[in-house]
Amino acid sequence: MIVYGIKNCDTVKKALNWLRDNNKDFEFHDFKKQGIDANKLKEWANHKGWEALINKKGTTWKKLDAEAQAKITNEEAAFKLMQEKTSLIKRPVVETSTKVLTGFDINEYQKEL
Repeated sequence: MIVYGIKNCDTVKKALNWLRDNNKDFEFHDFKKQGIDANKLKEWANHKGWEALINKKGTTWKKLDAEAQAKITNEEAAFKLMQEKTSLIKRPVVETSTKVLTGFDINEYQKEL
């Protein structure tokens, strides 16, 4: 299992703590330090849809002007922006051999992991 996120994100911290408390083995991929490539975003989008990968509740999205937000109308535009501003990606993204989870929902984690 690989957990993708940003170390200082509160939601990521909650997810990592839950995984540790429940003895789940994982490796951590830090978007800020390691980036993310379009192929990985495409894999996730195949599971969740590209729209589900954008964190529209976060500060990074809200700081974009209306024109920049309006340009995100397709997968290619979304991936380009997510690669430039990795904080736009909904966090954490948990990738197992069969599924992709976004965000932290304790009920979903209990059921799926």
